Amino acid sequence: MTAKEVLALAKAKDVKVVDFKFCDIHGTWQHFTTPVGELKESTFSEGLGFDGSSIRGWRGIEASDMLLIPDATTAFIDPFVEASTLSLVCDIEDPLTREPYDRSPRGIAKKAEAYLKSTGIADTAYFGPEAEFFIFDEVRYQNTANEASFFVDSCEGIWNCAREEFPNQGYKIRHKEGYLPVPPADKLMDIRNEMVLTMLELGLNVECQHHEVATAGQCEIDLRYDTLLSMADGLCLYKYVVKNVAYKNGKTATFMPKPIFGDNGSGMHIHSSLWLKDKPLMAGDGYAGLSQLARYYIGGLLKHAGALCALCNPTNNSYKRLVPGYEAPVTLAYSARNRSAICRIPTYSPSAKATRVEFRCPDPSANPYLAFPALMMAGLDGIENKIDPGEPMDKNLYDLPPEELANLNHVPDSLRGALVALEEDHEFLLKGNVFTEDFIQNFIALKSEEYDSVRLRPHPYEYSMYYDV
Repeated sequence: MTAKEVLALAKAKDVKVVDFKFCDIHGTWQHFTTPVGELKESTFSEGLGFDGSSIRGWRGIEASDMLLIPDATTAFIDPFVEASTLSLVCDIEDPLTREPYDRSPRGIAKKAEAYLKSTGIADTAYFGPEAEFFIFDEVRYQNTANEASFFVDSCEGIWNCAREEFPNQGYKIRHKEGYLPVPPADKLMDIRNEMVLTMLELGLNVECQHHEVATAGQCEIDLRYDTLLSMADGLCLYKYVVKNVAYKNGKTATFMPKPIFGDNGSGMHIHSSLWLKDKPLMAGDGYAGLSQLARYYIGGLLKHAGALCALCNPTNNSYKRLVPGYEAPVTLAYSARNRSAICRIPTYSPSAKATRVEFRCPDPSANPYLAFPALMMAGLDGIENKIDPGEPMDKNLYDLPPEELANLNHVPDSLRGALVALEEDHEFLLKGNVFTEDFIQNFIALKSEEYDSVRLRPHPYEYSMYYDV
């Protein structure tokens, strides 16, 4: 869609206001709104000014003036606003230099696509994330100097078997038994369908939806793969739809990786592949139908996995999910079909076009504009430096004897560990100026503050363990 076509759409749909959306470092959409009369064809090139100093992780008040540049190809009519509203996803530029703002995540994704083409290795990277989330009936939490608590609830929660529900009709999902039950155990079918239909109306390509493993409303909706920037845009819109449809139905949705104890957390397995001139590059006659290029790509992912975790698992809560024995893999290995390996080669189809690598440790708290480029850059580094991933591991890595497990490496077990890994290993991200040193150091500083904000606070369970010492 061009600027002229966007203006024509606004007129045809009798749009009253225009909502300009952009993504911050943490992966959260921000926005402001103008009357439709303020949207001109020139807006798409000249942009709109705003104060960037209040956006988390961006520059201070002394350099706060920024330009917001709408991308006409992202236009959609927002179904969640009462007034007829046209939404546009935007890039951010420096108003003086007119250069892309180097702390804008969407700008990093665009630079990543340009860098890929410059390498000559491939011209297109496809990504397919599997984002999981919980739909709860209620959430409450507080943290003060003398009190800390959280409470979530779901009509599906196994803990509600004896609750008076006038009447309680049972059909509660037991821990780890939530994968693919039909209604009435699955009580969220209609809400997920509404989410899917809304996504389809907004132009997202949905493959399927289903209940996920955990009790208490864990769900998944899968998008069909797309190019790096388009999929990052799409995943932001996906989260927007999930949260707003849940809210409209009197429920609340969260992409927090580990909101409940004792059951599976929410992951975001990310499938990726490289193509050149419309030809897939990952397929070959090697192990699991992989090309040598794909093996090197995997080698890059395994080598840089610790640093990748900082961008793909960027919260303290992420590491409550990355523990042995649950769905999330923590061992640096690759395998076909084996879901306990951090890199998996899906074998659903023998087609060369379907051959891809699945990186299984990320979670949906990740900013897709950062996670997708980081994974691609790690894979390219593996290809450029011919990094051999070693032999595949076709065993259940959760059940290895201690002597075998001792020979394998693992992802960091904390946000701090991931940030240290990123500090020590980020040269591969700086190629082509895709990520800048300023961005990496700023990201580490922001996330270190997050780490300390949890580290410095007493945990409620510590009272159970230590109050009587």
